[in-house]
Amino acid sequence: MPVRPLPSSTPAAQGVDANGVLAFLDAVDAAPAIEPHSLMILRHGHLVASGWWAPYAPERPQLLYSISKSFTATAAGMAAAEGLIRLDDPVISYFPEFEADITDPRSRAMLVRHVASMASGHESDTVSEARRRDREDLVRGFLLVPPDRDPGTVFAYNQPATFALSAIVQRVSGQSLTEYLRPRLLDPLGIGDIAWLTDRSGRELGFSGLHATTDAIARLGQLYLRGGVWEGERLLPEWWVAEATRPQIPNDGVMPGDDWQRGYGFKFWMSRHGYRGDGAFGQFCVVLPEHDAVIATTADTWDMQALLNLVWRHLLPALGPAPLTDGETADAELARRLAGLALPPATGEPAPPERAEAWSAAAFTPDGGVCGPVPKLTGIDLASDGDGWALTLTEGGHPLVVRFGDAGWTVTEEPVPTAVSGGWADADTLVVDVAFLETPHHLDVTCSLKDRTFTARWRTDPLHGLPLRAMRAPRASG
Repeated sequence: MPVRPLPSSTPAAQGVDANGVLAFLDAVDAAPAIEPHSLMILRHGHLVASGWWAPYAPERPQLLYSISKSFTATAAGMAAAEGLIRLDDPVISYFPEFEADITDPRSRAMLVRHVASMASGHESDTVSEARRRDREDLVRGFLLVPPDRDPGTVFAYNQPATFALSAIVQRVSGQSLTEYLRPRLLDPLGIGDIAWLTDRSGRELGFSGLHATTDAIARLGQLYLRGGVWEGERLLPEWWVAEATRPQIPNDGVMPGDDWQRGYGFKFWMSRHGYRGDGAFGQFCVVLPEHDAVIATTADTWDMQALLNLVWRHLLPALGPAPLTDGETADAELARRLAGLALPPATGEPAPPERAEAWSAAAFTPDGGVCGPVPKLTGIDLASDGDGWALTLTEGGHPLVVRFGDAGWTVTEEPVPTAVSGGWADADTLVVDVAFLETPHHLDVTCSLKDRTFTARWRTDPLHGLPLRAMRAPRASG
């Protein structure tokens, strides 16, 4: 169904000082460790600012990493409202086929509320051990890992805990998370297509793997800000919203960063201000009840705390108590700025004329294996096609062709959406930046004509270990 636009307003009319938003944009553009991809700000139910740094775009889904957990929790809240699950049921009760295998008393005592709040009793993430114990079923592997302490007494950021919660919802509903959420959440909120990575059995991961737009993040935050009500219709129980967004388990001293020490709810983090859903590398859904505001971001950064610090430093003070009567000039400047956001392309010169023939059909092999474990590239080929250059990345026998020109970003949609920029550092060296547009990630590639070798390194390491040809939102088969 078509996505309904959010109600919009000028910043000043909703008490937002556009100068603070401009200062935030200046700060993120100047931060060397942060690459912003998008920003949306909702105030008093109105969209007051939105922008995407080209080549990223509003209609494009992006891998949200652990904001997936907040959508999974929402599905669990809806299932609880329908009587399909109960927070105080043992997890094992939803998987009777594992009854004989799960003998540890703490595993058997683990409740739905414990996996919803990362309080399974384990003191660290169990994903590797759970997969070792059962490669086919992560729920069984998780339940076979004995908790270190009694469930409900200790926090650990534990991916299989969320997977267990998502598996429960999928089992009791008889549907995938997407199918379950479509009539209950996605359609009522006006969220268009989403896509979720799955496990070997076809279950959507729940703890990660959701691909959706920044707009979807903002709408989920607005639903929680309004206590589970959207356009006058209650979609989530008020009690669930209250429980999901308050500390269920303390987590001080467990995670690094000031904003990861404030307690954990049902797949939401408590913040110095408000609460939020998080996704690795700067995907944020920040909900500020005291300011009646939602801030959604996508980005590519290792330093997520630095990005939040800029939100607190610049955006928070911009949220004033009343409409501004003198904000017209700043509002207009902000609108111009948001419309022109763009990431600087990688620098480089056009192909050197004296070496054009040598470069026009060059092949490269890994430089001593330094391309790293991901991607496992075995070769790169370059070819000129009259309209620019085609770079073929071969991984595990599978070629992926990306394209670039002499200036700016060149976007290729199929088979994997990419934007490529770069050029020649000198007559013997090609340097390109490959942005995988439906993920946060960039691959930096350098080819040496002199040695006929290449290096390729991720700027931030993708967490799912997918091959290059799968670095996109999953597409429906058929």
